[in-house]
Amino acid sequence: MEAVLKNLGSTAELLAVAQSDTVERWDKETLEKAFQWGRYCEFIFSRFHSNTAVRKMMEKQLQLTNESLRATFRGYTEVSFSDLSQCQHLLLVRLLTNPVLPISIMKILFDTSGPLSTGADESDDVTGHCTRIVGYKSACRVLSGVHVTPGSAAGPDAADADLQAGMLMERVEALLLLRGREAGEAERFLDSVLEGSEGESICWIVASALLTGRNPASEDLLFSWLQQKDTLLVNLCSTLPTGHVIDLAQKNVNFRGAYCDVLKEWASGMEYDMNEGEWVQTNTNTRVSFKSLTERFLALLDACPSLREDVERDMQVLKVNDGDFDVRGLSIWGDLLSEIKK
Repeated sequence: MEAVLKNLGSTAELLAVAQSDTVERWDKETLEKAFQWGRYCEFIFSRFHSNTAVRKMMEKQLQLTNESLRATFRGYTEVSFSDLSQCQHLLLVRLLTNPVLPISIMKILFDTSGPLSTGADESDDVTGHCTRIVGYKSACRVLSGVHVTPGSAAGPDAADADLQAGMLMERVEALLLLRGREAGEAERFLDSVLEGSEGESICWIVASALLTGRNPASEDLLFSWLQQKDTLLVNLCSTLPTGHVIDLAQKNVNFRGAYCDVLKEWASGMEYDMNEGEWVQTNTNTRVSFKSLTERFLALLDACPSLREDVERDMQVLKVNDGDFDVRGLSIWGDLLSEIKK
């Protein structure tokens, strides 16, 4: 029992170190050992939590260790006996909120290259650890009947995005709070997330992060970064359901203007097909139809009425540049203006 108590104290020290600058020197081997200690403490909790005598000894050991660590580490967060039941999660949260955590470690934790597995043979591998946790938690949310707001998507993908968005914003907030660091550090982190993401998932994550309402400074930085990623911004606007995009437009004035610019860009890429008698998209990367484009403009103007005057004025100017004809098929702007004024 003496060895168990000593190990318990060592794990509490590990959790304290996870919040310190020492993490800047961690590598994959160190990370794996840290999570091994986390699993060890979870086992200890499950083994002895119902044993009153042993529990008291462990609580006493934690009390002594907490007193020592509180004097050593500024802002130390104490570890209770009940914390041992989720020691790996506690370790993960402390790492994610530590601004000096190396990008290399972040990539290991969020790696999605391998299949999601819960097998015992993978217990020592920290690669994709965050991804597995997201998988477990999102499944719980879906199975427990997570509340779905109107216009939002249901199912594991949406739950994944919400959880990953929360983790992403925690990391951005931590980087912004780090004294002496500029926004560039947070932007480099976001670049690494974008680099390691696949398909539409990053669009859902960024949108969910912008809608969290957690921290205005973090949201402003995230949107500023998004504006610099033209392809991602366009993909987000085309991938997400219109309801999600409109929610973002209502919440963020800058996104409102950016979305309007994307719609105008899509319109400028259309030409009138005489055989079809309809405007068609010439850009192979954009699939939006004239009907869909009109609906998106109407949804945006209905949700953000302050935009209507400027949008109609801009379309009128562009229509005049096209010859100012009131004949369908001669100007995309004239036809759009006619539709949104109905």
